[in-house]
Amino acid sequence: MNNRTIRILVAVISIPVLLGLSYLGGLPFLLFVLAISIVSFVEFAEMANSKEASVNKIIGIITVIFLIVNSFNNFIDLQLLLLSSTLLLLLIELFRKKGSAILNIGSTLLGILYIGLFSSSIVGIRELYANSLHYSNGGLIIISIFITLWLTDSAAYFLGTAFGKHKLFPRVSPNKSWEGAIFGFIFAIISMVVLKSILLTFISWTDSIVIGLIIGLFGQMGDLVESLFKRDAGVKDSSNVIPGHGGILDRFDSLIFSSPFIFIYFTYII
Repeated sequence: MNNRTIRILVAVISIPVLLGLSYLGGLPFLLFVLAISIVSFVEFAEMANSKEASVNKIIGIITVIFLIVNSFNNFIDLQLLLLSSTLLLLLIELFRKKGSAILNIGSTLLGILYIGLFSSSIVGIRELYANSLHYSNGGLIIISIFITLWLTDSAAYFLGTAFGKHKLFPRVSPNKSWEGAIFGFIFAIISMVVLKSILLTFISWTDSIVIGLIIGLFGQMGDLVESLFKRDAGVKDSSNVIPGHGGILDRFDSLIFSSPFIFIYFTYII
């Protein structure tokens, strides 16, 4: 099978699973987020290691797990958790003899914050209605985010390929264009407005537009940030764990990056 056929088969199998887990929520969705976050952290660590850093994977993975589980069942103060991990990293580094201490600690903490803290917002969004009779609403929001991200990415790619003439960030991603980014941004807003009519009847029109704006802007920025890391590390994909699709971080970078902004909006602004 060629690469395109493999990509289509993986998508056909994985999309219903992702949407089903999102709607189900609870422990299955938590385990899903834990899985993609742990693998993403390892992929990030390998990219950092290619730049002569030595990421402390053990402390990093443990902290990522605690951050995500804590967003599902708040059992520890976030400040205490991050403080404890940072102090532990500093103490352990005294006894390590691998590369630069600054690079080691800095890249580990970046991975914890970028992957762990950001991904914890995905669970936070799913659990927005945990204490109400409308628990499924959180699942509908996650499903809508997935659909909007996929449509945004598709619009940016296909329409950018057809009409793109002005490079967006050649240093980071030479194939992306301003035209593609604009099309992606517009489709993100349209997608959320349409989904508000179909799935998200419990939110306002303003909320749907704002979420579309967030996904259209920060979802695409998340893809650029990950491209920046890959280009710096000199790799095409974060890994080859998904046949035809690259790594987990390649597939979920936009979700990971945009989720904190959506969570903040729902939690502190609405």
